[in-house]
Amino acid sequence: MKKRTLLLAFVLLSLTGFGQSLTQTIKGKIIDAQSGSGLPGASVVLVGTNPPKGSATDADGEFQLTNVPVGRQALRVTYVGYREQEIPNILVTSGKEVVLQISLQEEVITGQEVIVKAKRDKNLLNNEFGTLSARTFDVEQIRRFAGSRNDPARMAASFAGVVGNNDARNDIVVRGNSPLGLLWRLEGVDIPNPSHYGSLGATGGPVSMLNNNTLAKSDFFTGAFPAMYGNAQSGVFDLQLRNGNAGKREYTGQMGFNGFELGAEGPIVPGKKATYLINYRYSVLGAVKLLGLNFGTGSAVPQYQDLTFKFDLPTGRTGSRFTLFGVGGLSRIDMKANPEDTTNLYGDPYRSTFNTAKMGVTGLSYTHYFNDRTYLKATVAASGSAFYVVEDTLNAERVAHPYFRDGSHQERLTALVQLNKKYSARHSVSAGAYFHQLFFTYADSVFLHQQAFRKLHDVKGNTSLMQAYVQWQFKPSNHLTLNSGLHGSLFALNNSTVLEPRFGARYEINPRQTVSFSAGLNSLLPPMQIYFYRTRLSDNEYIQTNRNLGFTRSFQSVAGYERTVGDNIRLKAETYFQYLYNVPVELRASSASAVNVGADFSTPNVDSLVNKGLGRNYGLELTAERSFSNGYYFLITTSLYDSKYQGSDKVWRNTAFNGNYVANVLAGKEFQLSERNTLSFDTRITLAGGRRYTPINLEASRRAGETRVYADQAYEAKFRDYFRTDFKITFRRNGSRVTQEWFVDFQNIFNTKNLFLQYYDNRSQRIRTAYQLGFFPNFNYRIEF
Repeated sequence: MKKRTLLLAFVLLSLTGFGQSLTQTIKGKIIDAQSGSGLPGASVVLVGTNPPKGSATDADGEFQLTNVPVGRQALRVTYVGYREQEIPNILVTSGKEVVLQISLQEEVITGQEVIVKAKRDKNLLNNEFGTLSARTFDVEQIRRFAGSRNDPARMAASFAGVVGNNDARNDIVVRGNSPLGLLWRLEGVDIPNPSHYGSLGATGGPVSMLNNNTLAKSDFFTGAFPAMYGNAQSGVFDLQLRNGNAGKREYTGQMGFNGFELGAEGPIVPGKKATYLINYRYSVLGAVKLLGLNFGTGSAVPQYQDLTFKFDLPTGRTGSRFTLFGVGGLSRIDMKANPEDTTNLYGDPYRSTFNTAKMGVTGLSYTHYFNDRTYLKATVAASGSAFYVVEDTLNAERVAHPYFRDGSHQERLTALVQLNKKYSARHSVSAGAYFHQLFFTYADSVFLHQQAFRKLHDVKGNTSLMQAYVQWQFKPSNHLTLNSGLHGSLFALNNSTVLEPRFGARYEINPRQTVSFSAGLNSLLPPMQIYFYRTRLSDNEYIQTNRNLGFTRSFQSVAGYERTVGDNIRLKAETYFQYLYNVPVELRASSASAVNVGADFSTPNVDSLVNKGLGRNYGLELTAERSFSNGYYFLITTSLYDSKYQGSDKVWRNTAFNGNYVANVLAGKEFQLSERNTLSFDTRITLAGGRRYTPINLEASRRAGETRVYADQAYEAKFRDYFRTDFKITFRRNGSRVTQEWFVDFQNIFNTKNLFLQYYDNRSQRIRTAYQLGFFPNFNYRIEF
């Protein structure tokens, strides 16, 4: 009996941590929002403490608060001549120190008395030149939102103006535009598609290579983006990797849908400020398959791995530093033909597909501060992606025959320089230039009539893309901010050039109401392989009829109104109009248009394209958001939109992405069970217009033995509306030096049968339907120490 009592006492003491109060350290840097330089002497106070607990920043703008109780905390930051800033909802755990970078905006002194009130916001953009149609996000939001799978792209599908009604891929459809119009940028460098199994020229895929454990606060634009961004039509994901902890070595382990992960960070040399951050991940889906769960690939098991790293090396000069960073991944999947298996979203049961993909980017940057108002950043980077595909089809006797081969890859060397100068609280200027040397090898072919392969692309070469920009921010008063800029591009392959003026204005009617307006031009090159598609002439010679294609152009205008209710609720409305011109379409009269590229898994092989197509998108977006406070939050977004295009046949039609509406409701509640234990519930409900498609011509398909559609009815048909509900349960436990977290995310909890696509099955000579992902429980375990 005595032994049992001692054992029970030991267990109870273990669960309670021997009665010790759990604390952690919050540290970071306070910087000027325009110049990026540290602000010495800023006051940082932990809100709600009595007596007040605070600190002042040192000569580099850095601060540290020790013995901060675990749980949700808030900081108030003040500095003479700057707007007071309150940072709410900082999650403090025992396993990892909290490292923040907080931007303060300098006040414009007008000679009149200025009453400064704290701005309670964690959503201030990293990019101060952003006016509207943008928001910032952090790692906690990616983890918190139900259904996001720890993927930034799937998380962004909850924001206004974004459609994510495709369970097979994380493509981002913004305001009716093709997902190819999205620009991915990492540490200031344009990067290839950061997705496993992502095809060349695409911007999404089934699984993201981006590891949320390594991301810092980042920006997401859904239009009206500043002049520093080019070769983008719809949106920008501007991602930043966080620095490792300079004070101590820390480790993270994780196991879930995205893979087995192990991360390490800390000072390279103890006591010095140089840091490292490394995270490796390997696919866990093989183990999930053994549990009998289907994640949309039938009997095929995805295999992938990726690595993310960042080394931050400060120099002796305040603020100046070298940064080495990189992201890379490998992926492979073998989907073998199986007529009895119809559960694969990605393949044909009568076709075997063997897919291997690679992507990587690495860069070295140097940031030099001339003084506390001027800095220069220079970066060199190398990136590349490769896509290898072997496809075979089964005949009536289920014997495999060759069908398609692809062994394409593309690389890029990038050099860029950026200069940022803050002249005063009123005036800031940023300018930069990018030089991209593009290398490519496109080699794909299709087996025709069971006789021989016909080459679609057979080219190897290089060209360049040059970009430059300048942008100016002018603040006539504390209430009015004007952003203007100019972006220019030159594509050396055919000497296409564009100039893109942009303008934005933001006016604070009062501390709780803001109106905004932005307008400008944007341009986008088509996927590179389109330029080199081969057209066969009657004498069996080949020519490249798409080589002279220029940029697709668009004019965009956005108007917005934002109102804050209380301390935590934000209401926002935006309306926009986008007019597209110079869109690639066929020379002959047809319904084909580049605005629809990205609706399928590959880039269509179409020749004789000219820049004569049109398009238009307009809509209204409404957002009601309560930031996390007092244990709960909600986010409600509604987007009403219309997306049309005109091909060379001069007929206005729905684009492939014209779902007409999407609505999201997200909410969550966190319960503090004890000092150590927290239980959270999160849900997400999505209702969106169904996917557009072109009806299949059954009789023509039977005659041809493969799918044929009614070309004059392009995207007239529409699947029934998409509906999905996700529900997530998270339990977090703080130990004396370790934080553990478990969650299960029940995706599509009602097992709704959302339609994915229709295809012609030549074996049965019928039109068949494939459905999207059904009920799928996503488990995750995480440990920090």
